[in-house]
Amino acid sequence: MKKFETIEKIIDAGVVAVIRSESKEQAKLMIDAIKKGGIKIFEITMTVPGAVDIIKELAEEYKNEDAVIGAGTVLDPETARLCILAGSEFIVSPSLNLDTIKICNKYAIPVMPGIMTVTEAVMALEYGADVIKVFPGNAYGPAIIKSFRGPLPQANFMPTGGVNVENAGEWIKAGAVAIGTGGDLTKGAKTGDYNLVTETAAKFVEAVRKARE
Repeated sequence: MKKFETIEKIIDAGVVAVIRSESKEQAKLMIDAIKKGGIKIFEITMTVPGAVDIIKELAEEYKNEDAVIGAGTVLDPETARLCILAGSEFIVSPSLNLDTIKICNKYAIPVMPGIMTVTEAVMALEYGADVIKVFPGNAYGPAIIKSFRGPLPQANFMPTGGVNVENAGEWIKAGAVAIGTGGDLTKGAKTGDYNLVTETAAKFVEAVRKARE
């Protein structure tokens, strides 16, 4: 049941914050700032130093809150398993790795593999992907969601890459169940301006809300 509750939380939220930081300390500052802005779904990428340890710490810290902690840039089933055992509530990959999907299904953890074609999207569905990540989104633009949903209306699509405040609503209106955003959301962190991160998070939340009305 928890798996479906997590998927529901992700879709209800509509925004997944992709955390790429230079340290554990910076990652936590980003998350706190983003939470203040209203985003509660966090994807800790494996490019962050000590990412698995960060996931374990954050999963424990936020277990009694609304925040959902997941893992991103997961390239193989071995990494997926490490993240799941550390407490990751969902797994995101930039590519379609069938063994990664299988191990997530084994542990009843939502998985979001990255795809670029309808053929890959169909394979992801056949192997039980819960949400299909359209990546990189800026290689297509929002219109691709409508094109994918033509033959695959049953699929849940989430774009990542090139998703910003200006086009977030377009992606949702095109049929995306959620959006993933990283650099555009956390750019303030580069200069230590975490108030800007909070303000940007709030703008993303508002953009999704308006697009869904």
